[in-house]
Amino acid sequence: MIAENVRLLRQRIARSCEKSGRSPEDVKLICVTKTASIGDIEEVLKSEIRFLGENRVQDALAKYVAIGNRAEWHLIGHLQTNKAKDAVGMFSLIHSVDSVRLAGAIDKEAAKSGKVQDILIQVNTSGEESKFGMPPGTAENFIKEISIYPNIDIKGFMTIAPEAADPETVRPYFRALRELRDRLNAKRSTLNALQVLSMGMTNDFEIAIEEGSTMVRIGRAIFAKAQCQISKDQF
Repeated sequence: MIAENVRLLRQRIARSCEKSGRSPEDVKLICVTKTASIGDIEEVLKSEIRFLGENRVQDALAKYVAIGNRAEWHLIGHLQTNKAKDAVGMFSLIHSVDSVRLAGAIDKEAAKSGKVQDILIQVNTSGEESKFGMPPGTAENFIKEISIYPNIDIKGFMTIAPEAADPETVRPYFRALRELRDRLNAKRSTLNALQVLSMGMTNDFEIAIEEGSTMVRIGRAIFAKAQCQISKDQF
């Protein structure tokens, strides 16, 4: 079931890339393992997915012990500063940095580990109070403020769109993040460009890809038992 879900998901990613004139190789599929068992994750790895995303550090610990470096681990949920040490020890990329205090904690723990930690800045493009992330208008100054830290490397941005019955309605929130990145990159050197846009989940990843997403975070479409039938009906 998981293998078939992944196959159909990759077809949908490829079609979205074709629609927007992009290569499927430009989009990394991050499998969100929040509700998955170790056995489920093993099935995902057999489908040649190598990027695993977890929402919480504590939920990742047992899975990380079992799977280890056979996958590249991403933290996609909110990170508390007191969990920075464990996060730096496990995750290749932290998607959810949204405060100077958190950036400083990550830098401190990365320095102890002799590591430069890759991070994304979480931006709240929708303005929803229920979501973490900074307003788009503060991102440029925030980057300047945390650029003093030598043990973090800012790779780009992440956002979470509002839940919507019609995915088309969330397009402006993805477009806003791409425009923010492009606007800031116009002021930066090519070598220092912000490349990554982590945006799009099961309900809206196709719209996100059309708007420039380079990473989609998918859980339900991979693990849901009904997904195969739903996806077959779409083709």
